[in-house]
Order: sequence, then structure tokens, then C-alpha cells
Amino acid sequence: MRLSSVIFFAIFLAASMCCAQSAAPTAHELAPEHIFFNGVIYTGVGFAQDQPQVVEAMAIGGGKVLAVGDNAEITRLAGPKTALHDLDSAHTLTVVFPGFNDAHTHLGGAGRTKLNVDLTGVGSLDEMLAKIKSFADAAPAGHWLTGGNWDHTLWAEKVLPTRQDLDRVTGDHPVFLDRIDGHISIANSAALKAAGITGSTVPPQGGTIDLDTSGQPTGILRESAQDLIYKVIPPPSPTERRRGDELAIADALSHGVTSVQDNSDWEDFLVFEQMEKERALHLRISEWLPFKAPLAELIKMRAHHDTHDQLLRTGMLKGFMDGSLGSRTAAMKTPFADDPKNTGLPQYAQTELNRMAVERARAGFQIGFHAIGDRAAAMALEAFAQPGVPRNARNRIEHAQVVDPDDIPRFKQLGVIASMQPNHLLTDMNWAQDRLGAQRAAYSYAWKAFDDAGVPLAFGTDYPVEPVTPFRGLYVAVSRRNESGTRTYFPENKLTRGQALYAYTQGSAYAEFAEKHKGKLVPGYDADFILVDRDLYRMPVQSIPGTQVRSTWVAGEKAYSGEAKP
Repeated sequence: MRLSSVIFFAIFLAASMCCAQSAAPTAHELAPEHIFFNGVIYTGVGFAQDQPQVVEAMAIGGGKVLAVGDNAEITRLAGPKTALHDLDSAHTLTVVFPGFNDAHTHLGGAGRTKLNVDLTGVGSLDEMLAKIKSFADAAPAGHWLTGGNWDHTLWAEKVLPTRQDLDRVTGDHPVFLDRIDGHISIANSAALKAAGITGSTVPPQGGTIDLDTSGQPTGILRESAQDLIYKVIPPPSPTERRRGDELAIADALSHGVTSVQDNSDWEDFLVFEQMEKERALHLRISEWLPFKAPLAELIKMRAHHDTHDQLLRTGMLKGFMDGSLGSRTAAMKTPFADDPKNTGLPQYAQTELNRMAVERARAGFQIGFHAIGDRAAAMALEAFAQPGVPRNARNRIEHAQVVDPDDIPRFKQLGVIASMQPNHLLTDMNWAQDRLGAQRAAYSYAWKAFDDAGVPLAFGTDYPVEPVTPFRGLYVAVSRRNESGTRTYFPENKLTRGQALYAYTQGSAYAEFAEKHKGKLVPGYDADFILVDRDLYRMPVQSIPGTQVRSTWVAGEKAYSGEAKP
């Protein structure tokens, strides 16, 4: 045997024998639980250098990888109870990769969208209204209709819907449906009435209520103004919340995601906690807490659950600097090219942001700021530069879609992670240059510029803003092309496959302080891996989005089988 491939297994055997309090265990009691052989197994070693290590076989047990190497040296570790998995038994290609770690999700929101009005991908206002009507017709009288994920930039006319549009199909149901980015929503008249919103309502800081020519609400609420309605919507029942969360988790596992860094409601975290107690939680979750919550409340929430729990724990604080490009609420240093009087909606004054960041950093919290526009990113960096905010806290900027090139070196100087979602470009490239202008667009979604500057990258999907599948993100990260391959967006910022895979696995693990046990398939690391139907490293780039997951394993147990899609 090669010492490099089986050393951990030898240590595991020795430690087990030394610690035994009775007779030494027999060999088969210490044998791996599973051995995978005759395969193409990417360990993750060498991804960052684009020189991936590939082995034939892997042994796992106790939730960890025990050994990797060639078929002969690994299969000889098997005992009578070891399950042997021949990866070439059907003579069809099955390739193993480390499980994906999605660095930015909203499981709770995804689950509720699945249970409510799901408008993902609707191609016109008429199609949107038809779907809403079908839900309204089937719902009990007066029941709130929520959900959303509509995107008017997909429509030929690209005009925002109005409350009058919704009123035609919703009857007595209050309706509140968010746009796909979550930064603007549409309400019907019944929902506006329930929230007491009129033409004279003053929106909260950082929000706006769109008015028509007569001074009355159009139904569009932007950014913090959405909270005026959210606070009057009845919360989902415990049963509804649990079912939605289960659906979102199943969706993630079915697409090869074994870990998520998640921004959901506290009530969703309590659902995840209950699932863990029932041994029904099979996805690793690091749950973010709201940056704007009072510090005493944040400390109490952190203390609620073991922060060293590797399956479920609380993580960083999530704050919002601005909105989105699609809704023109991103905070920009100069106006939008297609809206010359608009520079977006910053959510904080800099002095207050700095004070809060220092206070929370001194309490030991990692901080991540949602920042889409270049002004928002600069504000976040300024907060991280304050005395009292440590450089080793792995603070993050989420999205970082448009960053002034002069600010990119500050990420490195301040130890800030760029947590980005390449799949956003698949949606945004249809209109991003119109919003930004050619010069500014050239440094948007600048993955390679960050990587070249030595800035750690962590990749995710922003699910359900985009589908949870990582394969769309991998495709666009290495191609900078739309899904049909007919349009290219500033290809100088594309990554290699190894760099993209690293950001989706080990980069994401680093962003949550888990890089010493997660993201690679080497001895001692978590046995979180996926079996897929194609070689993501060698296949034609255009075929990456069609990748099918055959099974997903978390802590050495099968969490999803492709034979039974959710």
C-alpha cells in the first residue's frame, strides 16, 4: 500500500485498538462501511491549481473518508460487513466529486415558494396572471397568496405588473408576490389595504412605494418598504413550514448539494433543529443571523445551539447594503446607464453601519454584507476597515456583482471573502450592460479578477432566486456564455474548471471555517460526495448544465438517490 493514501486508515486502526477497554476488536469490526472502486474519483486535491488528483477507489466509515487510492490497495481493506460499490458495474460512466457547498441559499423562502404561488420562469404578464388565478380559485376565501419569483425582464414588454393587474384575477384574496431577486414585490389592492398603505404612506428608510400618476400606489414596493406588508401576512403553520423546508432540502440534495450556508427565518432554524433531533436532517446547514437584530438577541440566538455542531449551527450575520440590478435598487457610485437619475437605494448611513459592524465584530461574529452595486461594496469595505473589526474574521461580501476595480485589492487587504453566485450572470447578461454601460459592465461579475488578486472566492446559487443546481453556475463560470451558447459576456473574467470547482467546494468551506474537514475527499475529511453521470472536468463545457446526480452522500450515508427524485 502507498502510505500517502492509507495512512489515516492505519492511524484509525491503531487508535481504536489502543482505546479499547476489553478485548481488541477484530479486523472486520474496524473495516470500512463502504468502499467505492473501479471509478473516476476526484478528491479535490489540485483543483485550485487546475491539476486535479484522480483515484480509482475510496473507503469510508464513521462519516469520514478513511482512505483513497487504487483498486487493489483500497479493496483489500474490506471486511465481511463492508458494502462494495463497483462504479463501473453497469459499464456506464459514474464519476465521484466532493459534494457541493452552496455558500448562499434561502431554504425557508424556497420551501414557501414551492408551497405557494411559484412564478419562476413565467414568460409574460398573462402567464403570470393565469397561474395566480389558478391558486386563487383553489384557495379558501380570504386566504393570503404569497410566493413569487416572477421576472418581468423575461417578458417581451418588460413592464412591471400593477395592483390592478392582480385585482382582475384574485377576488378577495390579499396577494403579495416577490420578484425573483426578492428586492421588489407586487401587492394587490386587498394586501395594500390590509397593511394600511396609501398614497400618503411614508416608506421606511431604504425603501420606496411606487406611485402612479394620480399619486396612488401601483402595488410595487421596493426594498424595506416590503416589510410594511410582510408584517401583516399570517405566518405559515408549523406543518406548512416543516413541509416547505423538507422540500427545499430535498431539492438541494437532488442536485448534489451536501452543505448550505443559509439565510432563513429563525423559525426555519428551529425546524432544522427538530429534524436533526429526529435524525431526519441530511443536509449540513450553517444558518445566518440578521445583522440588524439587537446584539443581545444575536448573542442569545448564537448560544441556543452548539456552534461546533458540524451538521447544524448558526454562522455569520447577514446584512443588506442595497438591492439588486434587476430592480435598479443596487447602490451605485454613478447612476444607472438606463436610468440616469437613479443611483439605487443604500440601506444604511455609513456612520451607523460602521458602529454596528464594530459592535458585532467585537462580540465575535463573522459578518457578511449583501452588496450588488459598487457603492454598496465600497460601504461594506469601509465598515470592515474600522478599528475593532479583525482581518482574520473571514468577513464576506455577498454577491459583489459590480465592484470598482480600485476596490478589489481592498478585499485582499482586509481579509474579505467574495461570496458570489455565477449563475446570476445567466439571467443578468440579457440586460446588465444596459443597466451598467459598457465600461462598468466590463468589471461586473469579475470572478477571475478577484481570484487573480488573491481574494478567496466562495460560490453558491442564491436559491431560490436561481435554481439550486450548481451545474449552471459551473457552466457560466468557465464559459461566460448564456445557456444556448449564443452570447458571451466579457470572457476575460472566466475561470478554469478547477478554479470554479474549488470555489464551490473548498472555497465555500473556507468561508464557513470548515476547510479542515470539508470540501475534499481525502483521509480524515467528511464523507460528503456525489456520484454523477459525466466527468465535469473533461466533458464539453456546453454539456455541464445537463449533469444528472445519481446519488448524494452526506457523512457517509446516502441522502439522495436518483432513482426517486423529489
